Amino acid sequence: MNFRGRNKVTPEFSMSSMTDIVFLLLIFFMLTSTMVTTNALDLVLPKAKGITAKNQNVSLSITKDLLYYIDKEPVQEIDLETKILAQFPNKEEKSLILRAEEGVPIEKAVAILDIANRNQIKVVLAVRPK
Repeated sequence: MNFRGRNKVTPEFSMSSMTDIVFLLLIFFMLTSTMVTTNALDLVLPKAKGITAKNQNVSLSITKDLLYYIDKEPVQEIDLETKILAQFPNKEEKSLILRAEEGVPIEKAVAILDIANRNQIKVVLAVRPK
């Protein structure tokens, strides 16, 4: 008498579907890692309680044609200091983003830096990433 069953369970495991998934994940991460560029330092910041206020920065742009814009509003060179100071009526921390187009004479950017220095305004020079 043969008591063996007809349904035999094989202890084999097929890895083909697992290798497909791993291969697709590998391709995904290789493609997305080339698109991500970090321009920041890896810093561990201290912990603190409270809410950090988001500062509204004022942007001043200088074009190649020596046209001045404060937040997309055209301004004459003569009125620059009064218009810049009008942007900071009651702010404690004043900051200005200077966007000088390539080819603008350095004297024009230094004039803006001088205005900011006289009025205790912090200036950030905007540049294009490489």
